[in-house]
Amino acid sequence: MTIIDTNIVIDMVKAKKDITENITAITYVEYPKIISYKGFKGSIIFPNREEYILAHRIQMKLLEQGKPQQFSDLLIAAIAVTEKEKLITKDKDFEIIQKAIKELQYDFDVKILKE
Repeated sequence: MTIIDTNIVIDMVKAKKDITENITAITYVEYPKIISYKGFKGSIIFPNREEYILAHRIQMKLLEQGKPQQFSDLLIAAIAVTEKEKLITKDKDFEIIQKAIKELQYDFDVKILKE
């Protein structure tokens, strides 16, 4: 399956498109209107302990490189990695996160759309 980031969700809601992809709890909090959007047919993935630990490991790697990232992005990436789902986003920070994840020897399938 696929996870879509908040920026993609907002665009799809504005365009009145059905959303069959999954979202994370981050989007659930950042864009609470998603719950009442009739076109939302995906699932909400809530993070577990393993995903918080992975987000921490990613941040540690990024700190070593002098490139720390936002907690929300780290958690979204960790969820996508552990759930083995592709992430679609417009956020270019995920390029930096993807490199760190690969250095930690995890697979992270992310597609970054242009604005």
